[in-house]
Amino acid sequence: MFGHQIKYMHRSGFVNIIGHPNVGKSTLMNALVGERMSIITNKPQTTRHRILGILSGDDFQVVFSDTPGVVEKPAYKMHQAMNSFVQSTFEDADLMLLVVDVNETWQEEDHLLQKLAKVKMPLLLVINKIDKAEEEKLEEVKLFWQSALPNAEQMPISALKLVNTAELLEKVKNLLPEGPEYYPKDQLTDRPERFFISEIIREKILQLYHQEIPYATQVVTESFKDTETTKGAALVRIAATIYVERATQKSILIGKNGESIKKLGSNARVDLEKFLEKKVFLELFVKVKDNWRDDDRLLKEFGYH
Repeated sequence: MFGHQIKYMHRSGFVNIIGHPNVGKSTLMNALVGERMSIITNKPQTTRHRILGILSGDDFQVVFSDTPGVVEKPAYKMHQAMNSFVQSTFEDADLMLLVVDVNETWQEEDHLLQKLAKVKMPLLLVINKIDKAEEEKLEEVKLFWQSALPNAEQMPISALKLVNTAELLEKVKNLLPEGPEYYPKDQLTDRPERFFISEIIREKILQLYHQEIPYATQVVTESFKDTETTKGAALVRIAATIYVERATQKSILIGKNGESIKKLGSNARVDLEKFLEKKVFLELFVKVKDNWRDDDRLLKEFGYH
């Protein structure tokens, strides 16, 4: 068949991951993309921004979008901005993934549920954390969702243990429409390196501090320079500022004789070196910005608009 060319179909599209806080959305995106795109802790509201994770093959490109959990009662303008990131996912999705925790309880009047009942695009209901539930409980949850969202196809998984995640990915790829590549095939995300550096530092704050401290902080990577050590090895010099809302928060963040911030810097440096695959020299500064979570100008500067 000389001169006869076979044309392969290329599937592509935007797959938006939504759900309540702390149900495993970020863990799922990391598992599907195969890279650490989103930070993960057991605290709600860990994810604050909408982050794209791009997975490409010869005949497909899936653009996953991890979103913040819906904040039911926004206390700050920052929460409203986080909710607007979720709202935007309804406008540009080719496929929606609703992630639910097998042990969470939903009310039928839930705003998100009512909105999802009306979507026109394909909807996959991902029942996560099945490793933490008995079979009887899982069947009960499936029946509830069959009634609540009859338009959704169900997929029980454990994102953390990678149970059924490969099958979920195949399902996602098959549901995508025929389309072009939206990003270069070797691109993994829409975010710059500095964003992930700030997020890694913020993840350590979430892990090391308690109560209001992690929620009142914002990390900004001020400088990022590739240099060399005296022995010629690659070294990255990073300076980052941690913004807090009150002077008392600053003193807690720094700790007695600077011990707390030293531990924070040390923990962050370990993960930054893994992420950058280079030695890192990290400098952390703490500044007070009164009430930044309700300051439109600062929220814009920090990427919430």
